[in-house]
Amino acid sequence: NLSAMAAARVLNVNVGVLGHVDSGKTSLVKALSTLLSTAALDKHPDSRKRGITLDLGFSAFLVDIPEERKEEFKDYDKIQFTLVDCPGHASLIKTVIGGAAIIDLMILVIDVNKGIQTQTAECLIIGEILSEHMVVALNKVDMIPAKSRKDKIAKMKKKLQNVFKRTKFGKEIPIIPTIAAPGGGLLHKEGKKSSTDAVTVKDLMKTLTATLKIPNRIAKGKFRFAVDHCFQIKGQGTVMTGTVLEGMVSVNDIVEIPSLGLERKVKSMQMFRKPVQSAKQGDRIGMCVTNLDAKLMERGIVCAPKNIPTIGAAVAVVNKVRFFKGEVKTDTKFHCTIGHSTVMASAVFFGNKVKKAAEKPAKKDEEKKETKEAKPEAKKKKKGKAKVPKKYQKVVYPAEFDKSKDYSWHDQLLGDSKEHPPGSQFALLRFDKPITCPVDSIIVGSKLDVSTDSKLCRIAFSGKLLGEMKWEPSVLETYKLYKTRERVGSVERLQDDYTIIGKGLFSKDTDMTQFIGLKVILDNGLEGSISASFGQTGKFKVSFINKIPENLIQTTKSEGKKKKVKRTMQAKIILPLKKYVFSLDRKKLLQ
Repeated sequence: NLSAMAAARVLNVNVGVLGHVDSGKTSLVKALSTLLSTAALDKHPDSRKRGITLDLGFSAFLVDIPEERKEEFKDYDKIQFTLVDCPGHASLIKTVIGGAAIIDLMILVIDVNKGIQTQTAECLIIGEILSEHMVVALNKVDMIPAKSRKDKIAKMKKKLQNVFKRTKFGKEIPIIPTIAAPGGGLLHKEGKKSSTDAVTVKDLMKTLTATLKIPNRIAKGKFRFAVDHCFQIKGQGTVMTGTVLEGMVSVNDIVEIPSLGLERKVKSMQMFRKPVQSAKQGDRIGMCVTNLDAKLMERGIVCAPKNIPTIGAAVAVVNKVRFFKGEVKTDTKFHCTIGHSTVMASAVFFGNKVKKAAEKPAKKDEEKKETKEAKPEAKKKKKGKAKVPKKYQKVVYPAEFDKSKDYSWHDQLLGDSKEHPPGSQFALLRFDKPITCPVDSIIVGSKLDVSTDSKLCRIAFSGKLLGEMKWEPSVLETYKLYKTRERVGSVERLQDDYTIIGKGLFSKDTDMTQFIGLKVILDNGLEGSISASFGQTGKFKVSFINKIPENLIQTTKSEGKKKKVKRTMQAKIILPLKKYVFSLDRKKLLQ
């Protein structure tokens, strides 16, 4: 009833439906949906011909707000779940990432007879990157004989919980048995919409409604709209369908298509074929404009005029995906997906070690004993919801990149550790062709040239853009990335209690003036600085602020009548140096 919908205050929630190919995603969406868009349920001719989803599909269903949650959802009368049906085939992972970028929550569809498969794992990784809430649909349970069904479902749930406890979603994630198409899809071929089986999709709908958190919708901010489908209507204009990412838009507003350099007026808008005058962040709409060739705009971004730049390079904060088995090397090319766009980009990785926080002093045994005695009747706390291990929790990215710091060049992106926690590594990205995107976009880097028959994870890293840049020498120099190297020499003898003579760091032709004042470290723990050259053979003096400890000095007497005493040390002299990678002054020495 469209007139009733128009009067109601509807909260739109975008739900990504992801999973391995042939896990029953589209059948599940078909069983759930009551409202279909122009791009729903495998409308692409090749999708029907091949029997698999080749593109994003959009449909929806409406539910009433449960009585127990009406106070929480007091600003709304109904909830509309917009389902984004993502392809499951390995070759279409770019489309999946683009679809996941617009969702509020995710349904991960798993075939109960097969469990976690290759693309299931990749979809789970995408969910960790792009979604905060997930529900698992354990599909095709009707394929299990009734006698053994209960036990097999319980075993599969336990197996999956062991997987999910190592993700940010935790082991308490809802896992709902479903039958999307009893009889392997025969139900839908016969045009039926109901099943005699006790397991239906109703439990999944109830779980979505019961566990839903109200998405943070902000009408303020400049309008941004992710277009996923574009088509012509004769006599009306061109319709661009998609999801409002930020801000709001109204009929008669001027919008820009930055990739085409065009501005157009919004003639009309619909939300699942219902006319609307405005739309805000999170809404799924069709926007009609005039004088636009639909063939020029399949996917992309529409925005408020002069809002989104087209960039050729960017700096980003990045994290290595822990399931990616290969090395993520600097100066290697990756498929970088931002929204619905995927372009090749070369990456330079860098970052600094994070210093460990001072540890709290351990309690003494006596203090522990006193604590126990003070609470002899303390009851054991009831087990609450299992906490997700810290290393799998949500990554909090920095808001901006600090160009005032020096950063260590990385030959490869390092896995998360105490020294390199999430958010501490960065990348300079140079795109093979310019990409139109907001400068705070989420980015996913993949190696999609790996064979689709391979069982290896292809998603290498994820992160967030922190700003655009130009790939020019003068700009690159402002990014203070350095490499370290060492020169190693040895102690020849002591000149006095505060000075040693060293050798082996320099040749006789070295210009010593540029090294005077640089710090050196001895492998016995002493630290000093080069104070002068000594002689003509490349030897040098190292001075120390404090007197050299006697226990480090060896004394020898020479043979002969005079028997001179020689004081020396058995130690290596290390001269640490660092070099700015992008410095235009190649000869400059730094520490």
